[in-house]
Amino acid sequence: MQCVYPRKRVGSPSRSFKRSIWSPLALATLVLICFAPASQGQVRKNVLMINIIGQSHPGSVVVTNLVLSALHSDPRFQVEFYWENLDAIYHPDELQEQLDAVVQQYRHRKLDLIVLLGPNAIQILAEPRTIFPNVPAVFCCSAPGQIDQTRIDRRSTGSWFQLEPSKTVEAALGLLPETRHLFAVGGQSAYDRRLTSLAKTALTSYENKLDVTYLTDLPMSELQERLRHLPEHSIVLYLSFFKDVQGREFLNIAEALPLIAGAANAPVFGIADTQLGHGVVGGFVVSFEEQGKIVGRDALEILAGKPPQDIPIVHGPSLYQFDWRELQRWKLDESRLPAGSTILFRQPTIWERYGGTLLIGLLVLVTLSLLIFYLLFERTQLDAARNEQIRLSGRLINAQEDERARLASELHDDFSQRLAVLSLGLETAAEIVPESPAEANRQLHELINSAGELGADLHTLSHRLHSSTLERLGLAAGVAAFCKEFAAQRGIQVAFSHENVPRSVSPDISLCLFRIVQEGLRNVQKHSGAARAQVRIDTMDGTLHLSISDDGEGFDVDVKDGVERQGLGLWSMRERVRLVGGRFEIHSETQKGTRIEVWVPLKKRFDMARSEPADESVGRTPIASRTAPIDPIRIPLSRPKVEG
Repeated sequence: MQCVYPRKRVGSPSRSFKRSIWSPLALATLVLICFAPASQGQVRKNVLMINIIGQSHPGSVVVTNLVLSALHSDPRFQVEFYWENLDAIYHPDELQEQLDAVVQQYRHRKLDLIVLLGPNAIQILAEPRTIFPNVPAVFCCSAPGQIDQTRIDRRSTGSWFQLEPSKTVEAALGLLPETRHLFAVGGQSAYDRRLTSLAKTALTSYENKLDVTYLTDLPMSELQERLRHLPEHSIVLYLSFFKDVQGREFLNIAEALPLIAGAANAPVFGIADTQLGHGVVGGFVVSFEEQGKIVGRDALEILAGKPPQDIPIVHGPSLYQFDWRELQRWKLDESRLPAGSTILFRQPTIWERYGGTLLIGLLVLVTLSLLIFYLLFERTQLDAARNEQIRLSGRLINAQEDERARLASELHDDFSQRLAVLSLGLETAAEIVPESPAEANRQLHELINSAGELGADLHTLSHRLHSSTLERLGLAAGVAAFCKEFAAQRGIQVAFSHENVPRSVSPDISLCLFRIVQEGLRNVQKHSGAARAQVRIDTMDGTLHLSISDDGEGFDVDVKDGVERQGLGLWSMRERVRLVGGRFEIHSETQKGTRIEVWVPLKKRFDMARSEPADESVGRTPIASRTAPIDPIRIPLSRPKVEG
C-alpha cells in the first residue's frame, strides 16, 4: 500500500498548533502501513479519504486507522491511500473552497473509492458542484438527524451513528435516582448547535421529570463558574464544545471536556466513546471504533466490485460504557449500571497487580520457613544424638571397666587362688613322697582332678569370650553349642532350630548374629524371668533371619524406663546389625514376652568397622588375626576318674 500525506490546511498559528495534537498518531499509522511492500499479482486501487471533522477530533483518528488496517490486510489489493483534512468544524464557510481545491488536486487521478468522514460529509455528494460524480463513496460518523437523508446519492453507502442521549440520561438516573436537575453543555460551532438540537428533541420527554437546562451560550470562563455552583441532585450531559459564544475555539475532547468536567460539582455523562477517559462517567455512547470497522468492510466490498447501492446503510451500534475512575470518584454503585455495560480504566487491585509477585514471595517465605524449621529440628535431633552418644559412651566405658574388673576378680580370686592351692599341694606331695608314697600318690590324684576342673573352667571362660566352634563348624553349630551351654549353666530351656543356613557365612555376619544371641539370651536371664526361650535362624532370598523370643515379663517398648533397663545391650545389638547393613526390630508387651527380629544379608554390603560390645574383653583383634584359643586337649575338659 502506498500513501500520500494529507494536504495541510493553512490557519492561524494558534489553531495550527492545537489541531496538530492528533497528527503524530495518524501519521505514524500511515507510515507503518504505506511503506509495507506490495505483493505480486495485487490489483492497484486509489482511495481518497476526505475528513470533514478534521484531525483535531480523536474519533477521526480511530476511524482512519481502522480503515487503513482493513485495506492493508486484504492481499488482493495494492492501495494508494490519500488523506485530506478539511477542518470544516471550525470554518464551515471555507468548506466549498477546500472541496474545490481537493477536486483540482485529484482531477487527473483515477479514484476507485472516496471515504467521507464527518457529520455533513455526505451532503457534498449532492451539491450542484458535486465532486468526482462517478466515484463510489462510503460515509460515516454522522447521525441521521444531522443531514437530509433524502439527498443521499445512490453511489454511496455507509454507517449512521446511533445517537440516543436519552439512554445516557436514563443510565445516569439509574445510578443517581435522586437527580432533580439536568444540565446539557454544548458549544456554538455549527456542529455543536446541530448536536444540541438533536439532544433537545431526544430529551423532550424528560422535561416533565427533571429541571432541564441547556448551557450553550456562555463563554468558557462563565460556563466553568456556573458548573462549580450547580444545585444538589444535579447531573451534567456533555454534548460537544468546539467553540464558545465569544468565538474562542477549543479541541473538543482534549481541551474543552477536561475544563468542563474539572469544574463541575456534579457527575458529567457523555454520548461518545472518545469522551471516556477525559472526565465523563460514561453513558450510552456512539462508537467510532464500530464506525471504522463498518467503513473498512464496505470499502473492501466496493473495491472488489460490489455496487454501493447493493450494500445496505447500517446504524453502527452504540454501547453502554463507563469510566471506573469516575464511578469511584462520585461513589456510584456499579451494580446499578445497565445490563451489558462495559467498565473501562478499572484499576487492578493490589492482588491483581502484585498477586504473582506476592505468591512467589509467599512461596519463597514458606519454603525458607520450612527449611529453617527442618534445620532447627535436625539440629535438635543432632544435639540429642550427641548427648545420647556421650551418655552411651560413658556407659560403655563404665561397662568395659566393670568387665575388666570382673575378669580381674575372677582370675585373681578364683583361678589364681586355685593355682596357688595346686602349687602348694604339689610341694606337699613332693615332700612326703620319701616318707609316705601312698599318701603322696593319693594327693597327686586329687591335684590332677583339681587341674582338670581348672582346665574346664578356663575353657568355659575362653568359650564365653570367643567361640572357637563358630570358626571351625560355622554359624548354626556355634549358636547351637552356645544355646546348649547356656541352658546347662543358667537353668533356662533354650530351643534352637535352623533351616537352610549355609556353613560358609561371612565371619563378620556370623560374629554379629552370635553376639546378638549371646546378648539376647543374657537379657532373657537377667530381665524377663522366663523359663523358656526360642532361637531360630533361617535363610530366605539371600537374607539371614534370626529370631529370639521368650515368654517372660516383657516391657513396653514405647516407655523409656523399659528400654533404659536393657539400654546398652539393645544399643550394642542395633549397632552390630547396622554395621553389616541389616535391620533390627524388637517387639514386646508387658506380660506377653519379648521377640527380637534380625535380618542381615548373606554377603556383607560394606566393610564392618568392628566395635566389640562392653561385655567382651578389651583389646581384641579381628578374627582372621586372632591366636587360637586354649586347646581343650591339653587341659582336660572334665575331672579324670582316678581311683585311690
